[in-house]
Amino acid sequence: MPKTQAGAQAGLDETDLAVLRALALDADLTNKALAARLGLAESTCAYRIRALRDRGIIRGSRVQLALDILGFPIQAVIKVRLGSHDRDHVNRLYADLIRVPGVLQALHVAGEDDFHLYVAVESPQALRDLVLDHITVHRVVRQTQTQLVFETRDGAGALARLT
Repeated sequence: MPKTQAGAQAGLDETDLAVLRALALDADLTNKALAARLGLAESTCAYRIRALRDRGIIRGSRVQLALDILGFPIQAVIKVRLGSHDRDHVNRLYADLIRVPGVLQALHVAGEDDFHLYVAVESPQALRDLVLDHITVHRVVRQTQTQLVFETRDGAGALARLT
């Protein structure tokens, strides 16, 4: 599908896409600053944002934390493989994993692994304890593999495809 068709299929016009691109780069923009940047009236800008939220296209905004400054300098991806793929076991484990202190994001994935957990902890011992106390204790977990994260960078994002 050509890039412009994807946005149109979602019912987005160029103004909507411009609003989304600007907010994706800086979610802290005030309505006034966003309107000025895009050459829109403030009321138009506010209406567009509200409509995008009402349609579920904008689902909120997030604060990006300096994990190292907060005392969580070690980040890792923990790959989890299951021994059984019974729906109830998978759903129960998923619900438990997202409640584990230190889990920043939990992805239920296809392929060799079943879950990828992005975690941040204060020490190597805390990472070990997270795995042993909160993941491998589940009978359905067959194997884990932990990979340290050296650095993270944001990608271009999905909106780059809608140009």
